[in-house]
Amino acid sequence: KEFFSSQKDQGIWYFIFLWYNIIMETHRKTLLHLLKERAYKHGQFTLSSGKESEHYINCKPVTLSCEGNALCSHLMIEHVEDESKAVGGLTLGADPLVCGIAQKAYYSGKHIDALIVRKNPKGYGTKEVIEGNKPPKGSTVTVLEDVTTTGSSAIKAVNVLRDAGYIVNRVIAIVDRQENHKVWDNNQIEFISLFKLEDIINSWKYF
Repeated sequence: KEFFSSQKDQGIWYFIFLWYNIIMETHRKTLLHLLKERAYKHGQFTLSSGKESEHYINCKPVTLSCEGNALCSHLMIEHVEDESKAVGGLTLGADPLVCGIAQKAYYSGKHIDALIVRKNPKGYGTKEVIEGNKPPKGSTVTVLEDVTTTGSSAIKAVNVLRDAGYIVNRVIAIVDRQENHKVWDNNQIEFISLFKLEDIINSWKYF
């Protein structure tokens, strides 16, 4: 009797695991489709790094949409460290992401606050560089980014947060279009992205 009960429990957990993976893959494909339709452009562009490229990605039409923000939050929170007390990132690209994760965490029974890192200190009042409900110093914070080209925006956020007394070990991006990932090793950062540029360019293969 115990054997059959154990077998039944295993079957139920396997079904849950299978269903969860199907749901996550559906969300992933839907987000990829949104990125190709709303975020990606082909032509001649000058990137923030100063380099010329025929591929341009602006994630804001996706991350600031109802569906896109929900999908990004659902997929990115899976990679946020268990010990993270907050997620943060450099304004403006990370703003909708950190807020989306904070809301997703609340409805998932977790507590992860959102922090926004200013490009320059506020010029008045407390002259804050980091905005939000700040966790105690020594807490772990995961950095979020929409698109990484050189990694400089994410690393600026990492350095500001570290200088403020937080532990930052991981950066999560929606799209990775980097050719060189040494910047992460040089700053002791684990880097995770949901997609690479090639995934978006070749997304027709997935549908």
